[in-house]
Amino acid sequence: MARITVTGIILSATPMGEYDKRVVLLTKECGKISAFARGARRTKSPLMAGANPFAFGQFELYEGRDSYTLVNANIQQYFRELSKDLDAAYYGFYFLELVDYFAREYTDELQSLRLLYQSLRALINPSLPNRLVRLIYEIRLLKLNGEFPEPGSFHLSGDAQYAMHYIQTEPVEHLYSFVLSEAVLTELEQIAHRYRIHAVDKPLKSLKMLELLEPPE
Repeated sequence: MARITVTGIILSATPMGEYDKRVVLLTKECGKISAFARGARRTKSPLMAGANPFAFGQFELYEGRDSYTLVNANIQQYFRELSKDLDAAYYGFYFLELVDYFAREYTDELQSLRLLYQSLRALINPSLPNRLVRLIYEIRLLKLNGEFPEPGSFHLSGDAQYAMHYIQTEPVEHLYSFVLSEAVLTELEQIAHRYRIHAVDKPLKSLKMLELLEPPE
């Protein structure tokens, strides 16, 4: 079996058997892949902390004929702050589920990975409203996947038009550097909602929790 190292974020982790997990990763090198983490649920396993959603870092895998096996994780960011803020955690799980819907194996997902990482960092920034972070993430992710029109395609207020252009065109590292008025935020949320429900053709479990946190769209 070939041994490879990838950089990525764990999108989900599912118990398998008594001690194992099946994890799904969004990676720079291989797109979205799944791997078995043997013994990851054992108390003294070196994979116990690293084989969990939100973990970002380098992952060593054995590439088998039909699947990958996770053998080591060098985690740079656990995003543990999300475990202390239940509201932010709900948004975070939604971000993971939405990118999981679009990502594919062996496709170039570098931009989606960078967007997800920066968006999770924004979620743990107390100065940024979670609704704003969600709005930016949705629009940019839909744009990356060809599911969102060009900035000038909407009849918007001046402030909303400027914000829309900024969200779609600025480098991802600069995306979370502004706030919006409630009126502009609501205006853009309505558009993002319309294109999301058109692009995503199945229910997302994490959205059910967000509906309890946010006003109806």
